[in-house]
Amino acid sequence: MADPEIDALFLAFQQAVVGRYSLEREIGRGGMGVVYLAREVRLDRSVAIKLLPPELAANPDLRDRFMREARTAARLSHPYIVPIHAVEEIDGFVFIVMAYVDGGTLAQRIASRGAVPPDEVTGIMREVAWALAYAHAQGVVHRDIKPANILLERGTGRALVADFGIARITGSAADTATGIVLGTPEYMSPEQAADDDIDGRSDLYALGVVAFLSVTGTLPLSAPTAQELLTMHLTTQPPAVASVARGIPRPLAQAIDRCLRKDREHRFATGEALADALEPGLERAREVPVPIRSFLDRRRMMMLVAPTLASVGILASVINQMLRHGMRWSPLALGVGFAVVAVGVPFALLVSRLRRLMRLGYGLDDIGIGLRAGFDRRREEFLFEWGPQPTRRERLFHIVGRLGLVVGAGSLVVLAVLGRPVVDVFAPIAFAGLYLGSITTAFSSKWRRLRTGRGSMWSRFWSGAVGQRLAQIATFRLGDRAVPANRPTELAIAMSAEAMFHALPKELRESLGDLPEVLRSIEAHARVERARIDELDAALAEAQSHASPAGSEERQRTLVADLVASREEAGVRLAALVSALENLRLDLLRLRAGGGSVEGITIDLATAREFGAQANRLIAGGREVERALSESRTPAS
Repeated sequence: MADPEIDALFLAFQQAVVGRYSLEREIGRGGMGVVYLAREVRLDRSVAIKLLPPELAANPDLRDRFMREARTAARLSHPYIVPIHAVEEIDGFVFIVMAYVDGGTLAQRIASRGAVPPDEVTGIMREVAWALAYAHAQGVVHRDIKPANILLERGTGRALVADFGIARITGSAADTATGIVLGTPEYMSPEQAADDDIDGRSDLYALGVVAFLSVTGTLPLSAPTAQELLTMHLTTQPPAVASVARGIPRPLAQAIDRCLRKDREHRFATGEALADALEPGLERAREVPVPIRSFLDRRRMMMLVAPTLASVGILASVINQMLRHGMRWSPLALGVGFAVVAVGVPFALLVSRLRRLMRLGYGLDDIGIGLRAGFDRRREEFLFEWGPQPTRRERLFHIVGRLGLVVGAGSLVVLAVLGRPVVDVFAPIAFAGLYLGSITTAFSSKWRRLRTGRGSMWSRFWSGAVGQRLAQIATFRLGDRAVPANRPTELAIAMSAEAMFHALPKELRESLGDLPEVLRSIEAHARVERARIDELDAALAEAQSHASPAGSEERQRTLVADLVASREEAGVRLAALVSALENLRLDLLRLRAGGGSVEGITIDLATAREFGAQANRLIAGGREVERALSESRTPAS
């Protein structure tokens, strides 16, 4: 069955850039192009590739203007601007390679969660204002500031402006002839709507609209048609933001209202002036990705413990009723029931949540990092509040907990031996002792771990055999998994291809034989080559940084030349290995999209097997070269 996410453009573009970029998935689509998440093979980094639609790229004037304006924007270098790495044209495909920002757009944030808290809007507005100030100083006006072009980086919350300068391709009469809309009507300044000359203050007006929408959840001006909306931008003053969003901080409200003035002379003169007028943004450094933080949320984790605590009361109540009515009861049967409630329910909930997390590409290592970061933060707060020595409260909880468990367990033994005559006395004691003992022991153990820094119970759980087994269960027949940005390119391709292989029907998998083993073998060879490139880079840096002794300049030049040549050869081998992986992935993509064949995969699979054997010989030869170079670096005695 064809995959709707894989189209002819994806396959054709991937074929054109194979060996240089590995496309993972489409992450956006609009009138000015398609954006793909990809990996740049040589530098092993995630990138976002914006492809100019082929129908627009066919227009020579538009294509040349696109390339010229994009190259102008590529010169911008600022912490709050998405960097452009390259502007390229390959086999008729015109595209821009940008840094990939792991996160979502401000538009997605508003659509999914509504209005943004004022302190967050302040931070976003300040960061975008600084980016605009820098760009305007370089003579670049964005002309399409809108929530969809503001990215919010996951983990840090940093706002970055995307598509700088790209909207400028719509500024000529020839562009209008192609049917491209000038900017976005909802965010156009009056001068832009009137097609007058614009400067940086036009971007500040658009930023004011973005901030108004962010803090209120509604646009300052709205109309049923684009033409009516443009007329409103020219003639209608938006309402004061404080009249729509009650309780908004005054500096933020004043800044938004000033940005939305019709006369540009009454707006902020520069982005720096706007940033200075706003309150300092809140520090939002969050080193743990959002999916991990959500998974490890303490309230959700306590929901897993709740069935265990509840089952203690249920068990005591059941025993009480049985003894009261003279019913015969089996400790084994009650134990099984207790296990179902106390273990079965938390197990099912945990596997379900873990499966969702692992589908996003995260694993046990990521969970461990998140747990450690959270534990360190709580321990720091705990020691600040209570000090390094155990308190009277902790000692009391420890004693009560142990005593409660002993009393509760002892009461259960008495009930089992004496039965009905003592049920009215010992059943309540058993229930109260076990319940109170469990609660107080849990608290005292938690405080002791915080004080000693031994790590949380969950850290030991996920790093142990039980956590490993749960991860295996959670990934059973999981299918495609996303790949976080920190995965090496060759591993990302191999994981994607292997996931597609396992999603195929059983008959197809059997016909493809050892494809997963070949994928792993090629990935391992690529990993070795990448490590060798890093080693050669380090050796080259060392050779170039050390001054050569008198009379040995020629020898040093030869050594540097040899290292450069070896590094280039390793880079060629790495590109070839990644291309072999990519060809297999492309074959699987075509098969999944309904346009490939098993025969095509079989041919590439045979080629990959042979290439793997060649890689072994090449790596062995490379080690000999390295050994020779190492000996040449050793001074002669």
